[in-house]
Formats: sequence, structure tokens, C-alpha cells
Amino acid sequence: MEAVEYTFDYFFSVPFFRAAGMTLLITVTAVILGIVLGLIIAMIQESKVKILGGIVIFYLWLFRGTPVLFQIIFVFNVLPSFGILFSGFTSAMIALALNEGAYMSEIMRSGLQAVGKGQRMAGRAVGLTDWQVMRFVVIPQALRIVIPPIGNQFIGMLKLSALVSVVAVEELMLVSNQAASANFRYLEALAAAGIYYLLFTTVFMYIQSHIEAWAAGNRRRNQDKSAGFLKRLMGVVPQQASMR
Repeated sequence: MEAVEYTFDYFFSVPFFRAAGMTLLITVTAVILGIVLGLIIAMIQESKVKILGGIVIFYLWLFRGTPVLFQIIFVFNVLPSFGILFSGFTSAMIALALNEGAYMSEIMRSGLQAVGKGQRMAGRAVGLTDWQVMRFVVIPQALRIVIPPIGNQFIGMLKLSALVSVVAVEELMLVSNQAASANFRYLEALAAAGIYYLLFTTVFMYIQSHIEAWAAGNRRRNQDKSAGFLKRLMGVVPQQASMR
């Protein structure tokens, strides 16, 4: 009973609440920046410009071939030796966004390529420019394809956000570890942090199921949302683009 009381004391404490907010901020910001960067890279790959394509290949090779923890530490500890100094939070966001962009680019590229050439040609036939075809024809259809894997990436980023504790960003793992170190109540402190992680994951999976049903435009939308959420919660949704 005492353990339960300690757990809830941690859960409702101001430091844990702030740390949970920081974890959510890091996750959402990194995913949004990753989506934007990934879409830009995917469009560069579609353009077939050799010079830009070579830069993209190097970028993907670098950030998909090294650990996220390595990238965070590199930005925070190595770049200052070149006169480039960032705070712990900024360093973490730069590293996570660049890493996420490398994976999001593959998701976006697969979504863009899933739209048939016939629809692109039809858009050009009615007088649309290549940019207008991309904006009004390709991207809206690709979004329905990329929503599920983007949701997977969001959940993955929520867990990866714990790595930023190495550069002293006060997110859930750092705060829970510090709290537990004061009185050796590791079970209770980590349990409180775990509840926050599970809460965020569950809420986002529920929201994602609604977004997917809306994007699909199914008449049985409400039924699909419930089924999609339950399947995702049980872990039986196909991992369409799980690339980590």
C-alpha cells in the first residue's frame, strides 16, 4: 500500500508533471520536424536531380547508420569544438529531428510512389504544373497511406525521447531517476514514469484510429475507429513502415 501511495505522489508531483510535458513536447516537435524534413527529402528524390540525390543518399546513410544516442552526444559535445554551441534541449531536438527525417523520408517516398503515374498525367493534362500536381493530386492521396506508419514513428519517438536525459534535459526518465536516487524508491518512481508513457501512448493510438478512419472516409467510421484502436492497442495492426 505504501508503494502505491509513493507512486501516486510521484505521478501527481510538479516535477513529474513538468517532465511529462517536456517528454511530450520533445516527441511532438521531433515528429513534426521529421515529417517536414522527410517530405522535402522525398520530393528531392522524386525530382531525380543527381547532385541533390547524392546529398540525400549521404544524409540517409549517416543518420540511419548511427545510433540516435551517438547523434545526440555528437551534437552536444562535439559541435562546440567547432564553435557551434547549443543547449541540451536544442541539441536533442536537432539530433532527433534529423534522425526522424531520415526515416520519415522513406515513409513519405513510399506514399508518393503509391500514387499512380496515370493520375499525375491526368493532372498535367488539365493544365496543372508539376508543383500543383504534387500539392493537389499526389500529396492528399499519399497522406492516407502514410498516416499509419507515421503513428508508429510517433510512438517510437515517445520512447526514444528518454535518450535526451544524457544531455541533462529534464524529461521523464531523468526526473524519475533523480527522484528515486534521493530515497531509493526506484520501483515507485519508475512506475509513475511508466504510467505517463502508457497514458501518452494510449491516447495517441486512440487519436490515430480516429484520424485513419477520417482519412479512409469509411461509412462505418465509428466502428472502424473502435476496431482500429483496439487492434492497435493489442499490437495486431500491421507495421506498414516500421523501419527502426
